[in-house]
Formats: sequence, C-alpha cells, structure tokens
Amino acid sequence: MTKASIKKLSLEQAEQLLSTLKERFEQKMNRHKGLEWANIQAKLETNPEKMWSLNEMERTGGEPDVISYDENMDEYLFVDCSAESPKGRRSVCFDREALESRKKHKPENNAIDMAASMGIELLTEEQYRALQQLESFDRKTSSWVQTPTDIRKLGGALFCDFRFGHVFLYHNGADSYYAARGFRGSLKV
Repeated sequence: MTKASIKKLSLEQAEQLLSTLKERFEQKMNRHKGLEWANIQAKLETNPEKMWSLNEMERTGGEPDVISYDENMDEYLFVDCSAESPKGRRSVCFDREALESRKKHKPENNAIDMAASMGIELLTEEQYRALQQLESFDRKTSSWVQTPTDIRKLGGALFCDFRFGHVFLYHNGADSYYAARGFRGSLKV
C-alpha cells in the first residue's frame, strides 16, 4: 500500500465521517456562529488528505469540530472538542527527544510525532484559550500545547487545563507523561 493510499478514506469512511461531523456541527452551533455546513462540506470533499486527518482526530477520540473561518485564507479551523483530552492520545510525553531521553518506563509515543503522523498540529496557547471561550474543556485532564523553542531547549514543555473557571498554563519536563494528559490538535481546511 502506498503512502498516498493510506491518507485517503474509502467512500464509505468519508460518508460516515461527513455524517458525524455534520451532526456535531448542528448540535453545537455555539462553536461556529454564522458558518454554514454546506460550505464546509464542499471544502472537505475537495481535500481528501484533510478528511483523512479529521478521521484520525475522530478515531483517537478528539471529536473534531469547526470553530472558525479565516476569510483572507479561505480556511476553516477544526479542533478537538472532546470534553477531556482525547483518550487515544494520552499518556504521551511531549516529543521524540523527550521520549528517547527516558531511561525507564517510556511511554508508547509522543505528542509531536503523533500529531505529525495524523497531519495535525498541537494547539497553541492562544488557540487553547479561544477554545475555552466556547465551552469548558479539560476539567479533569490536561493537554500539551505548542512550546517556545527556548523553553524546550531547557528540557521543558507547556500544557494547559481548565480549573476553577480559568485556563491555567503550566510547565513540566518534556519527558513526563500522565494518564490524564494528552494533546488537542488543530487542522486548517
């Protein structure tokens, strides 16, 4: 199987994903006021690799939904909108360097490589805070976010959660991992 064929859904998979995304879109209109599903679906149908990435987000428990539209770039922004950090992406350290630096009890994967293999990016702190304006997410879990290079060079990485009615930004060693920490992704379509 070629790499190109891996990144494309079957017709049945694509139809199922579109149905799931449409239903979520219609149930959560507060996330995307002023946007119309027909326009989003048309854009998705012309981007099979993006559909594949959205399916990966769905498959790993992210419950992706569109939260904004950039008119200048003609792009919709999908993000993971699961109530807690996606179950299929927890117990991971931050990146490959952190994973390889662990001597004992290595996690199976890392957030940066997982996101790249899915064709998505970790949320930025700003995206995470904007997401929390729509609803409350990560009340029991936390999510790795993109980390500035100077922090990462010193061995750290950043993560966020929502507690006490506020978004909190924290730091941890990039090699740390916890059952309640994963990552949320974003995808521009």
